Amino acid sequence: MIRITFSFLITLLSFANIYCQQKNQEKMKQALIIVDVQNDYFPGGRMELSGSEAAADNVKTILEYCRKSKIEVIHIQHIATSPNSTFFLPETDGAKINAKVAPISNEKIITKHYPNSFRETNLLAYLHEKKITDLIVTGMMTHVCIDATVKTAKDYGFDCTVISDACATKDLDVQGNKVAAKEVQNALLGAMAFYYAELKTTADFIAH
Repeated sequence: MIRITFSFLITLLSFANIYCQQKNQEKMKQALIIVDVQNDYFPGGRMELSGSEAAADNVKTILEYCRKSKIEVIHIQHIATSPNSTFFLPETDGAKINAKVAPISNEKIITKHYPNSFRETNLLAYLHEKKITDLIVTGMMTHVCIDATVKTAKDYGFDCTVISDACATKDLDVQGNKVAAKEVQNALLGAMAFYYAELKTTADFIAH
């Protein structure tokens, strides 16, 4: 008769847990999405955001980490096509991706014309081609393009992590009331965290 001791059972369960974690990691494949970190959002640009420099510094930190970790990197670049557009105009310096997060030769660049990075682009097809399951989302503006992109990604079945201090927004006017950028940021990120995404700071993401 084989006697199974308590310590042997604990060891067996431990190995089983490690195996399950490894299989889960194999199933998860991440990609970093950098949305619209373009010159018009910086000081002197046509649509300056609050804290764009600090947010871009954090995007750069995340980008460098993902490059070292061999995580897929996708740059989203908005080019305005509406006749009423006032920024991200074609062939202008303001529409260029900011130098802090400039793409390198092997990184995908997807051009969009709407806030939602999936709308009329090949982003979804590219993610499926690369078998991506989890998105790390950074960029600008939190209340428009980040919000629209994250919610669509969730609807398509992707698990999203938004790097909260690697996003930027601006003061808004709501029916004559000025809402400070910090409040806009907190409200939008809070809404995303309720269902659509997990929130992490740059430091938390790098640490884990």
